[in-house]
Amino acid sequence: MVNNSPKMARLIERNLEPDDTLDRTDRRILHLLQADGRLSNLKLAETVGLSPTAVLARTQRLTRDGYILGYEARLNPLKLGRGMLVFVEVLLDRTTPNVFEQFKAAVQVRDEIMECHMVAGGFDYLVKTRVADMAAYREFAGSVLWQLPGVRETRTYAVMEEVKNQARLAF
Repeated sequence: MVNNSPKMARLIERNLEPDDTLDRTDRRILHLLQADGRLSNLKLAETVGLSPTAVLARTQRLTRDGYILGYEARLNPLKLGRGMLVFVEVLLDRTTPNVFEQFKAAVQVRDEIMECHMVAGGFDYLVKTRVADMAAYREFAGSVLWQLPGVRETRTYAVMEEVKNQARLAF
């Protein structure tokens, strides 16, 4: 459940920071929800010292304005047979708008690809995926990754140890 508000889309598209219109209570609500997205509105209201109605209104505004993108559960990849984390550098054969658009569209429909970032530097995209093991990665590389439009070259980095894995933003 992601909030794709037009305001947030414009900010992201232009790489701008959102207006700094958040007060201390808004920031506290965001910190608390980021730590525990299942926190009830009543508990949230008690913690920040406002009525449940006021907190609900603030939470709805924060969602509408694109500060809260959605809520999700963090799953244990080991329990679900996806224990191997892999990052892949992807270099495209041409860097034209058409190739970029085709690549981005193809990545969007592949659930195996957890994240994909266009980067500056010696390659074009950084892809993150999770698979069961190296054999599963080999299958993914051959049937998905190397079949993506425009892919000329890839470099694979299998993670040996996750030292820190956190989705929380510091602000």
